[in-house]
Amino acid sequence: MTQGQHFTRLARGAAQPAGHASLRRTNLSLVLRHLRDHGSSSRADIAEATGLHRATVSNLMAELLERRLVREVGIEHAGTVGRPRRAVALDGAHVGVLGLEINVDYVAVHGTDLGGRVLVERRVGFDAMGSGTDHSLRELGRVARQAIDELTRAGAGPSGLGPGDLAASGASGVAASGGGIRVAGIGVAVPGLVDVGHGVVALAPNLGWRDVSLASRLSVALGDVQAPVTVDNDANLAALAEYTSGVAAGTADMVYLTGEVGVGGGIIVGGRLLRGADGFSGEVGHMPVDPGGSRCGCGRSGCWETKVGLAALVRMATPDRAYGMATAPVPDPEERVAEIARGLAGGDPLMLAAVAEVGRWLGLGGSILVNLFNPRVIVVGGYFATLARWLLPFAQAELEDLVVAGPAARCRFVASDLGFGAASLGAANVVINQLIDDPTAIGSPPVRLAAPQPTAT
Repeated sequence: MTQGQHFTRLARGAAQPAGHASLRRTNLSLVLRHLRDHGSSSRADIAEATGLHRATVSNLMAELLERRLVREVGIEHAGTVGRPRRAVALDGAHVGVLGLEINVDYVAVHGTDLGGRVLVERRVGFDAMGSGTDHSLRELGRVARQAIDELTRAGAGPSGLGPGDLAASGASGVAASGGGIRVAGIGVAVPGLVDVGHGVVALAPNLGWRDVSLASRLSVALGDVQAPVTVDNDANLAALAEYTSGVAAGTADMVYLTGEVGVGGGIIVGGRLLRGADGFSGEVGHMPVDPGGSRCGCGRSGCWETKVGLAALVRMATPDRAYGMATAPVPDPEERVAEIARGLAGGDPLMLAAVAEVGRWLGLGGSILVNLFNPRVIVVGGYFATLARWLLPFAQAELEDLVVAGPAARCRFVASDLGFGAASLGAANVVINQLIDDPTAIGSPPVRLAAPQPTAT
């Protein structure tokens, strides 16, 4: 059967050619995006802003109301003349998304509703580097299931109560919201090469993963949670989060560096995420900068992340608690960094020397990226951001000394304010965009669809 012969049944029950269904999805998405970007609007205002006919907008609005994606919010008066207009607004309180990140020493989760209200956010210390693939996937599934249960229970009560209010009052979030929140999509961030289209981690050196079908395995682990799972590189997702809501939001040309044990880069060029021919761009941590240097997790020697990754800093600053030592449970990365920050504030000479060394190598690698991509800013996340006051002066000086264009390049290092949760936030944001791209996947029995991917070059 060709696409032209294929028929799709719309919400109101009429069979339409697939072309009509595609057009309707596009128009529904157009209306939702307008409401997300501009807040409450009347149907007439939406028609004027989108170029859709008023009758079309009214028809679309009926479906969005039925799917509980918009709500009536009252009467708006346009000036002193004309009829009052009933306004509508995005209503995402019944649809949830989950962003996850699994990294060397933690699993992070960021759960929101479609309107962006954060309902679940945490990071769980976990030694993924030393646990093996199967154990790591079980832990990821456990954290995901726990977060999904919390999201499902969460929901706005009849008087606009949030989850915390409901818990305090002893009310059930599910009962109060008429069924709670349904998780409609899950995004997972991984530090490695990802085949996004198939949800397969081709290679994650610091996790010891190769050819792991993460999307399908997580879906199986979650059982009856029939929400599509997408997988992407952690730096790409963090870069998207920075581009939309970070310290350099809207900067058309920028590089994001993760600042974890491994160092990845998300590259925005002309306002678009750069993926490359196979989707494997951004592995900047494996740029060779010192052929005679330490052996990297990827099997090569002298990679940039062996000079600037968190493991390198910990090894120099607190050698008795370096990664790989089995003397104690692996602490959360923020605990490690907080200890180093206290030492730096107290003038510890070993830690000051370690940060200076890392800063110079950070500037050297940054200069390579500036020479290649000419970004306006290099946003640094993870531990780079936490230690920015000590680290970035060395990095900036080295950058300016090594960039070919010199001051004309006008690139600076800036510290992210999204913390270690940037990748899980980015994963959740991407899922929200996917759902808004196809509102017909929401508000009806969930099906597994091939989700559209973030814009890329």
